Amino acid sequence: MDFYPFESNEKYDFYSFNNAFEILKYAHPVEFKELLDAFDKFYILKSDLLVGGGSESKIPKRFASYLRPSWRESRISADLYVKHIMRSPNEERQFVIPDYMDGYLIDYVKGKVAFDMEWNSKDQTFDRDLYAFRAFYETGIIDVGGIITRDVSLNPVFQSLGIMKKYGASTTWLGKLLPRIRTRRHGGCPLFIVAIKPGCIADLENETLHDE
Repeated sequence: MDFYPFESNEKYDFYSFNNAFEILKYAHPVEFKELLDAFDKFYILKSDLLVGGGSESKIPKRFASYLRPSWRESRISADLYVKHIMRSPNEERQFVIPDYMDGYLIDYVKGKVAFDMEWNSKDQTFDRDLYAFRAFYETGIIDVGGIITRDVSLNPVFQSLGIMKKYGASTTWLGKLLPRIRTRRHGGCPLFIVAIKPGCIADLENETLHDE
């Protein structure tokens, strides 16, 4: 199900899974407003696209500037305490599996809302993100998670700028994310997805978009 919190949908497409939009809007209105403000302010320049750097480029850094410092990086580390109960005769043994859950890092966490930006990483990064949201959700740390990534509609822009190879099919974009969500890699965690469209490019002229 798509939802559009803005009057115009030129900048983004939005997707909601497991009632994520309703949970975010009504249960976490402060975080909801801060995210919408960040989406509203966020922009990309053509020069940002031409410069290398992947996740360390100006694009994720600019987005981070709208949420830091109140939205912080966060990770889970946990040991598993196990009880093994046997009957006839009754017997119980207990043991701990150390570091049973470790290394789940999310870029932005505030209250019970988590959010990640994946601009141009390897697409396997989505697996890490979805498993992280699942772990945070199943342990009660968050109620809802979200990811902002590229929409396929940016490809004509990349082609016109001669940088399509840099933004290949095996990098993080919406087409690599949605199938992973539909196979439930996020477990039951409610997710909202934001897909960046050409309307986010502030200095994009109409003539930039053309068929090659």
